[in-house]
Amino acid sequence: MNDRTIALVTGANKGIGYEIAAGLGALGWRVGVGARDRQRRETAVEKLCAAGIDAFGVPLDVDDDASVAAAAELIADRAGGLDVLVNNAAITGGIPQTPSTVDPAIVRVVVETNVIGVIRVTGAMLPLLRGSASPRIVNMSSSVGSLTLRTTPGVDMGPVPAVYSASKTFLNAVTLHYAEELRGTGILINSGCPGFTATDLNGFRGVRTPQQGAAIAIHLATLPDDGPTGGFFDDDGTVPW
Repeated sequence: MNDRTIALVTGANKGIGYEIAAGLGALGWRVGVGARDRQRRETAVEKLCAAGIDAFGVPLDVDDDASVAAAAELIADRAGGLDVLVNNAAITGGIPQTPSTVDPAIVRVVVETNVIGVIRVTGAMLPLLRGSASPRIVNMSSSVGSLTLRTTPGVDMGPVPAVYSASKTFLNAVTLHYAEELRGTGILINSGCPGFTATDLNGFRGVRTPQQGAAIAIHLATLPDDGPTGGFFDDDGTVPW
């Protein structure tokens, strides 16, 4: 990848998403800051640019078809293409989330953003990614979505919201299917787990900093052409499905 690599990070106005944008920008890349909140998006872009990063704002609501289509057009016009997509935007849907009591409407909202939003954005950006010499897609997941870990005796996954957890299991499955479909195209797609990171998603209860949480996305975004695809990784290596 050259110094004009173009990346789009969704949910990049704060937390892990912002640090992913900052980390990729520090490599000399041009970074699209995807976010639906105009003020937060503009503030993030200003902060990144002040740090010497080539960043530009991308109005983007992953739940809205028209917004995603417009974002793809903007990137094509402003950047001329796209090399890396980081699907970072996500929500928890609030807690508690026990399967027997959760409102089905909450399930729909969480899946709409965490899974369908990824499919919507990826579909819109694929034509641009296909024009890249080394295209990469990173889906930000979580180890709480690992069915293997959740069913391993002695492994404590904590009081994780059931719907959020299931949405990440769903996302991991989608990642696998994309890898199967795109194999041989040069597009590498993987899921990444940031670890228990202190963000507003968990009330800042996490033990890792957003910068630490961003590290896996930066790693997967910069994989060599012979790197893995269809995998699930954290800083320590492979996470079991």
